[in-house]
Amino acid sequence: MVRLQAPWLLLAVCAVIALVYWDIRRRATSAVRFSSLEVIEKIPRTRKIVLQRGLRLMRYLALVLLVIALARPQAGEKTTDIPSEGIDIMLCLDTSGSMRALDFTEGDTRVTRLQVVKRVVGEFIRGRTSDRIGMVVFGAEAFTQCPLTLDYGVLLSFLERLDIGMAGDTTAIGSGLGLSVKRLKDSPSKSKVIILLTDGRNNTGSIGPGVAADLARAYGIKVYTIGVGTESEAPFLVDSLFGKQYVYQKVDLDEETLKKIAETTGGAYFRATNTEALEMIYRQIDAMEKTEVTALEHREYHELAPWFLIPALLLIVAEIVLAQTWLRKIP
Repeated sequence: MVRLQAPWLLLAVCAVIALVYWDIRRRATSAVRFSSLEVIEKIPRTRKIVLQRGLRLMRYLALVLLVIALARPQAGEKTTDIPSEGIDIMLCLDTSGSMRALDFTEGDTRVTRLQVVKRVVGEFIRGRTSDRIGMVVFGAEAFTQCPLTLDYGVLLSFLERLDIGMAGDTTAIGSGLGLSVKRLKDSPSKSKVIILLTDGRNNTGSIGPGVAADLARAYGIKVYTIGVGTESEAPFLVDSLFGKQYVYQKVDLDEETLKKIAETTGGAYFRATNTEALEMIYRQIDAMEKTEVTALEHREYHELAPWFLIPALLLIVAEIVLAQTWLRKIP
């Protein structure tokens, strides 16, 4: 983008035009009069005579370039800074044995709860931009699968490595939540969020869900809890004497505890009984926890005046030198 810092100076171009017009009129009226120009017109015009007339053109062109230089043309580019304070999000995922239940579907195919969770959580991660996201998994124990990071590629690779039973077959909700709080408590971010997903009931671990929720509240961490699984019995594929068979087991989801955690920390509880519901829940959380972005626009300019000033000076010097040497007029 090009602009003029002092565009009003371009009015001086009108003065240059007036000067040219006045010079032409002066030369026409001050010419020496002859009774006949027939003899003079027959004299051939040499290259020197033609170039002498070009000296005035050099002078006027130099004046125009000087005027443009004085108007200070500038070129620059618009740049936009988007300072944003991202949200720190810790994904706390249940990988206990009950996540083998086949009560979710992808198309017409039955899939485990964990398979659906991995796909939906992956979509959630790809939808974020400037937030640090980490991951804690829990079963009988809890451990950090991925610390807070802006490298979503690394995070997604860790997500793909999740496997049922990798942290044990029982469910330590309190331990998973407590470790997630530990990973977020020292974060300088103003907004800290844990998304806790489980399909069971806390039945092991050294810290209870209530204590972990109180810790989250003390550190200003909001917890969204998601309970997954059907509301009745869930099918599991097991080996038997007759080969692979489906065995139905009653769902043991502790909704009261999950609701209490969300209430204590200012979050919300969601229930996902199928794939579509789980997708909708993560979309809702994504919409609720948006990073506030403020765009600051500025422009950086550099001066173009030298591109006009230097040729103008060269034309003036050339005119003076030529007028006093090769194209000099003898009175």
